[in-house]
Amino acid sequence: MMPPPTREPPPSSKPQRVLSCILCQQRKVKCDRNFPCANCIKFKAKCVPASLNPRRRKRRFAERDLLDRVRKYEDMLLQHKIGFEPLHAEPSTSWAEQDSDSDQPDVPTAEKAHPDAPESHDGMSNDNHPRTFWDAMKQEATQKPGNNNGNPSDEAVSDGGVKRAFDQLFPYSDNILFGSRRIAVILTTLHPDPVQIFRLWQIYINNVDPLLKVTHSPSLQGRLVEAACSLETVNPTLEALMFSIYSMAVMSLTPEECQATFAWPKSDLLAMYQYGCQQALLNCSYLRTEDPECLTAFYLSLVSIGLTTDPRSLSSMLGVAMRISSRIAIHSESSFVKCTALDAEMRRRLWWSLKVFDTRISELANHKNFTLVPTLDCATPLNVNDSDLRPELKEPPVAQSAASEAFFVVVRSELDQSVRKTNFHLAFNNPALRPATKDAQAKLISQASEMDAIENRIQEKYLRFCNPDNPLHFMTVWTTRTIIAKYRLVEYYSRYSGSLIAQTDAHRDTGLAHALDALQCDTKLMTSPIIAGFRWLVLFYFPLPAYMHILQDLEKRPGCVKAKEAWEIMSENFDARVIRLGGDIPAFSIFTRIVLPAWESCEATQAQPTEPSNIPRIVSYIRECVAREQRPSLTTTTGVTQPCDLPDVEIESLPTSIPIKFGNHGVLYDPEETLAQTGFRMPLDDSQLDWAAAAWNLG
Repeated sequence: MMPPPTREPPPSSKPQRVLSCILCQQRKVKCDRNFPCANCIKFKAKCVPASLNPRRRKRRFAERDLLDRVRKYEDMLLQHKIGFEPLHAEPSTSWAEQDSDSDQPDVPTAEKAHPDAPESHDGMSNDNHPRTFWDAMKQEATQKPGNNNGNPSDEAVSDGGVKRAFDQLFPYSDNILFGSRRIAVILTTLHPDPVQIFRLWQIYINNVDPLLKVTHSPSLQGRLVEAACSLETVNPTLEALMFSIYSMAVMSLTPEECQATFAWPKSDLLAMYQYGCQQALLNCSYLRTEDPECLTAFYLSLVSIGLTTDPRSLSSMLGVAMRISSRIAIHSESSFVKCTALDAEMRRRLWWSLKVFDTRISELANHKNFTLVPTLDCATPLNVNDSDLRPELKEPPVAQSAASEAFFVVVRSELDQSVRKTNFHLAFNNPALRPATKDAQAKLISQASEMDAIENRIQEKYLRFCNPDNPLHFMTVWTTRTIIAKYRLVEYYSRYSGSLIAQTDAHRDTGLAHALDALQCDTKLMTSPIIAGFRWLVLFYFPLPAYMHILQDLEKRPGCVKAKEAWEIMSENFDARVIRLGGDIPAFSIFTRIVLPAWESCEATQAQPTEPSNIPRIVSYIRECVAREQRPSLTTTTGVTQPCDLPDVEIESLPTSIPIKFGNHGVLYDPEETLAQTGFRMPLDDSQLDWAAAAWNLG
């Protein structure tokens, strides 16, 4: 048998290149590439053919080495809070136009000095700069030997690479909250005409912007003018912001003002713009956004529905907004080192405004809010005008000593900033953060009021510059005094609630005075004509805790020296909050069960029956409401008169959060409001109301 033929190797598709011999290469002469070659034969030398050596690695560009070193040194300066002039400063044209997904490496700018920024600790480089998991992986990747910053694996572990991977895997995931659309919605049909756009913008500037300051009016106005001229090509994020501005402007008007200005019912116009805002938010992928301007639109849309929405549902939506704010890091000063002065300040304003509103809605939803903690890492907004904040600024402007356009939000934020570190706030919110001493309560009682120092500082730093004829100043002064009075009442309960020390009449008079101050300040806000445009915000804060404290105290001490004054103050506030708004109170049983017993206790101490003209207006109004409800059920179908009583509701089973509509004004109120922060028994003695299950919050 013949052996099987051997398989010849396939011919190479490309002939191998023949190199010059080694001797010819060294002598740098031409080689005929025959072995032995003619030159080696001529000189009788050994001809050694050259082999194919691996291609030499291209030398790294020296400038890139220098840039990497500069960036490393800049990072070290940032970590140690050392100011410097960055190599590449790239200020953005708009505070919301910074692209976090850029393929270019981040070039940090010098950290902006801020008076309220947290201080760093000596000897620790990263204590104020928390890193993410991706930051650690990226740093590890860049420290590999021979890394030239061009390796695709470096991009894979970057934030931008992960985000783009998510976008490819989950392209359609923004309809979780607002639902999917069966047909495409043409939003241009929902926009008002240009004249109405500018009218709504002006209403927003007058009624909403001074109280929230989440939009930069000088830079936004020019963009709105361009967008109004070409609605078909408007940016999706800007379009969502426009609809949220429409909604807030309409919400700030009374039904009569809306009808007179736009010839539309307020409810219909508000529903149309809120729907347009939802669709615009879907168009800009608001749940995945990295743009603070998109978050601003989402936040304004939630505020616009706040007076007509179940606070439990709204609190869930605000939880989404708060999670987005944490993801894009508008709550952390360490994340602002890459931002311009304008961008950083607008992020602070947005976070504080969102935090304050979320705290209030959490109270209404009977949910404890944990955002006001001593470890909070976000400075309060600067006391500056919008015109002082320009995109080209590298350093933040100097805060004014007098009142500015941002006066209201600055004072509101600084008040919360001060209170979150107090003992009484920690006692109700974070007891574990209090000093763990056995005699902590005794020390707390012996200490002077913590609110005295806070109130004096706010008065000297801000309120003394206010002009009572200025609407914003008036709103700031009386809102601040209302909040301070409520905080003082919280401090009062933190000292004596559950304490073994018996209260004297002087102590009780102090608590009663705080509650009366809160009602008087609230009455000024509800009745002053100069802040009519700001009243939409006041409607979120019904002072029910003050009513509760006063009425329980009057029931136990009907003959106290301030009894007559207390009934008059309550009647004035009830008249402003309820009677003047016109309309029935669907859930008035809680008022009935605390007002009438307190008045009956006062009448029992009098020798003669009270004249009808001397009965407090709040008592007369509630008695009339009770009589109206009793009238239809006095006679049954058999013609027999039946006794009528109030609805069979146990006072202990009443919810701590009751949405009540007063006429056309949706007023959501909660017995906790700003009075207290967590679960504690409000009454200092036995009471008909059981507050043990109330999760009270302070905000």
